[in-house]
This record gives sequence, structure tokens and C-alpha cells, in this order.
Amino acid sequence: MMEGASRPRSRALRISLAIAAGLMFAGFFALGTWQIFRLQWKLALIDRVEQRVHAAPVDAPGAAKWPQLNAESDDYRRVRLSGHYLKGSDTQVLASLDRGIGYWVLSPLCTADGAIVLVNRGFIRAGSGGWAPQAAPPAARADACAAGGEAVTLTGMLRLGEVAGRLRQNEPARNYWYTRDVQAIARARGLPAVAPYFVDADAGPAVVEGEPLGGLTVVSFPNNHLVYAVTWYALALMMVGGAVWVVRDGRKSQTKA
Repeated sequence: MMEGASRPRSRALRISLAIAAGLMFAGFFALGTWQIFRLQWKLALIDRVEQRVHAAPVDAPGAAKWPQLNAESDDYRRVRLSGHYLKGSDTQVLASLDRGIGYWVLSPLCTADGAIVLVNRGFIRAGSGGWAPQAAPPAARADACAAGGEAVTLTGMLRLGEVAGRLRQNEPARNYWYTRDVQAIARARGLPAVAPYFVDADAGPAVVEGEPLGGLTVVSFPNNHLVYAVTWYALALMMVGGAVWVVRDGRKSQTKA
């Protein structure tokens, strides 16, 4: 009686293990295949961005084109724009580079068509040239661009605005900025008609001590999808191997019995 009862239980256990192994195999295989699709997408993205980075600059999108901008088609596109900087409305965003801890200096540039584009003029080390977090400048007047200023022309890479991270939130009231959130900066500075992107300015012909150093944008995309795919496929094969071992072990037990 006891021996007969143990056999059904052993068979039921093997069937349950086989079903579990099959489900895990299907899950691991699906995850591996998904990573292969992600790999193809990432390689296509890298290729598109590489072409944009090395292309000749085009005119920065005007207000009429702002609603159509998106990361897939426009991020890292090289652009040129002209205008004059709106003094007294700079924003310093915390940055950590191989050059040390410092800030990206974002300055509003008034363009000829009345729009404002935030320009990342470059990196400045903390404490150098008097640049450091300080009281937020007063809100700009609605007609601030009409005052005019020294005309500048620059080239750089178009970057869609960053969003605040979960770990470090921007603190506009304290003038502490951790991400280049265009809309949040525009609200804090009272800037009207601000483009939904900023421009990482190229390095200038000469660097003046204490001035922001441009041209430091690093274009790099992590691409570990192939490693992930191999890992998931390896786990799927391990499930197959485990299932085969269970079946063979069960048959050996039945033969001995």
C-alpha cells in the first residue's frame, strides 16, 4: 500500500516540476528575445545619434516647430542660433565631471523672433569665478528681451529638457538645481515663450578664465542588451537541462523499482 501510494506522488511531483520548468523556460526565453529586440533598437538609436552629432548644424527649431519635437527625431541634433543673452537670469545646475564638481551654466538667449532658448554655455568648477548657488535672480519682465544686448551666434547640440530625478528633486525656492528641467527653470525665472529644449553650446575659439567651458557634452549610451539576452537564454537552457535530469532520474527510479 505504501509503495503504491508513493509512486503516484512521485509521478505527480515530476509532472509539476516539468510544468514549472516549462513555464520558467518560456519566461526566460521571452525575456532573452525581448533583449534582442532592445539591442536592435539601441543600435539603431546609436547610429542615428552618431549621424546627427557629426552632421552640419541647421537652424534651431522655431516656435512653430516646437510641438513636433521629440527625442527620437531631434535629440542631439546639431543646431545654430543667434540672439542676445538675457542678463541676470542664469541658472546653475549641479554637475559632476572628470574635471571635478561644478555647475552647468544655463543662460536664456533671446532670438530674433521673440522666443527664448536656454543655452548651456558650459561647465564651471564650484567656487571658481564667483559661480556658486546663490539667491535666485528676480523674475524677468515680459518685455526683457526688448532691451537688447550684445549679439551672439553659436552652434551646439539640441537637447530636450531633462526631468527631475527621484532621488534629488530640484529646489527652485532655494535655487538648487540638479537637472536641466527647461520648463521648471522657465517658471522659476519668469521667462515667457521658452523653447522646450536647451542647446549644449560647442566650445568657443578661446576659453577665458572664469568663463563656462563649452563643448563637454558626452554622447554615450549604455548597451548591455546582448549580455542580458545571453544571460536569459542561458537560464532557459538550464531549465531544459534540469527538466531532462528530472525525467531521467524518474525513469531510473522506476527501472530499479
